[in-house]
Amino acid sequence: MSRVGKHPVALPQGVTAEVKGHVVAVKGKLGNLSLSFPPEVEVKVADGKISVTPLQETQRARMMWGTIRNSVNNMVKGVTDGFKESLEIEGVGFRAAVQGKELVLQIGFSHEVKFAIPEGITIKAEKPTLISVTGFDRQKVGQVSAEIRALKKPEPYKGKGIKYAGERIRRKEGKKK
Repeated sequence: MSRVGKHPVALPQGVTAEVKGHVVAVKGKLGNLSLSFPPEVEVKVADGKISVTPLQETQRARMMWGTIRNSVNNMVKGVTDGFKESLEIEGVGFRAAVQGKELVLQIGFSHEVKFAIPEGITIKAEKPTLISVTGFDRQKVGQVSAEIRALKKPEPYKGKGIKYAGERIRRKEGKKK
């Protein structure tokens, strides 16, 4: 029994949702999102709430019940408030800047690393060592943040690289004489 799936998702003021076949679409002030869901679950919109119920008592249906409910909840949060992920750059001479539709990073290579900003995502270099990724699609925001971090992962000896804000890097002791 899914504990998460039992709770319906409330639709805030200004957000509309509709179900056509096996696709649920949510429209809000920040944008439109749609999600196709498997035939094991049923999604209904009624009384300003979206409810998800399993159609069978199989293990997959129970798994999809909570997963689809959380995905719909993330869609509703995304079109109303949006999502934000912050990245920190640590290292001497490491910095970031946004130039047009590209994020330009100087992260210790012999050349600048240019990262193309995808559609629906906003990237700001608030400081030369602080990057914020914002958007209304939670999956896309997380994916772009992970791709930027993967360009120069933080190393364990000095901690140089790109890390999530608040991420704690396990440090190793250096070589002894």
